[in-house]
Amino acid sequence: MIPNVCNYEKSEIVDLLLREEYGYLPAAPLSVKAELVERDKKFCAGKADLEIYNLVCECDFGSFSFPIRVAIPKKDTPVPAFVHINFRPEVPDKYQPTEEIIDAGYAVLSFCYKEVTSDDGNFTDGLAGLVYPEGKRDPDSCGKIGLWAWAAMRVLDYALTLDSIDPSRISVTGHSRLGKTALLAGMLDERFYCGISNDSGCSGASIARDNDGETVKKIVDRFPYWFCEKYYKYSDNEDAMPFDQHFLVAANYPHRVYVASAEGDAWACPKNEFLSCTLAGEFYKKHGGVGFIHNGKMPECGKPIVGGDVGYHIRKGSHYQSREDWKYYIEFLES
Repeated sequence: MIPNVCNYEKSEIVDLLLREEYGYLPAAPLSVKAELVERDKKFCAGKADLEIYNLVCECDFGSFSFPIRVAIPKKDTPVPAFVHINFRPEVPDKYQPTEEIIDAGYAVLSFCYKEVTSDDGNFTDGLAGLVYPEGKRDPDSCGKIGLWAWAAMRVLDYALTLDSIDPSRISVTGHSRLGKTALLAGMLDERFYCGISNDSGCSGASIARDNDGETVKKIVDRFPYWFCEKYYKYSDNEDAMPFDQHFLVAANYPHRVYVASAEGDAWACPKNEFLSCTLAGEFYKKHGGVGFIHNGKMPECGKPIVGGDVGYHIRKGSHYQSREDWKYYIEFLES
């Protein structure tokens, strides 16, 4: 039976998911400072500056820095923005159609996840090496997803210092494993306006029970370093979980949350991503929100569900973050 998220308060959900799935993250830094590395004033035909910064985080565990890329439309008033956790450093990128985002009136601050810490079991690399000096962690300490989410929140720290960005309209997004990361960052940091998951699937937006695609066993066998070690006990044992993934979607409350699926991405189990939204919507309604506006049926491809606290779309195609996805994100954010 799927646990009822409405039986919990947000603080209980956060502690449960950190303790049993993602692990506890390191503390926020004492300070965050951006050092300009490069500026292109003719980016997007002069519609935006593209700036590369080294983001320096002074922490109680040491000093850590990583590069971020910032593109902000040249407007007279502050603009909404995305923090995009990306697979590559390039701007634009196949997962980040930067000019279209700029043309829609949005800024985008992006970073490459591997420039924070490697996507493997090496816990001496990058941020992991500072947080875990001997490369070892406790069973409830975070894995790589938690460290990437920590970095996304540091980009938000910097974005909130910029007069050109509307501080009340900064959303976080990512695709696949980085969609899981975006939902985790959205859960942990209520300063975000929206947490946006694209094709995040198992251990992201997709309900684990009765999942036709990837299972907890399959994901922790291949990627154990993404999660805390306590999560491994749920391999082939999903019914023993005192939670399911709609807890993660619901815990983005009180800000908005959005889940995107792809028709050809069976591994991410779109029907269970949609189910997660329906169950999370009840949590929002319990707390006085609009929730998830739906009729109980999966929408047609290309017809996003907007207007509520929880949004969703499914599109044709495969496991990918496309221009179509970004279009629907913005449609939801503007609804």
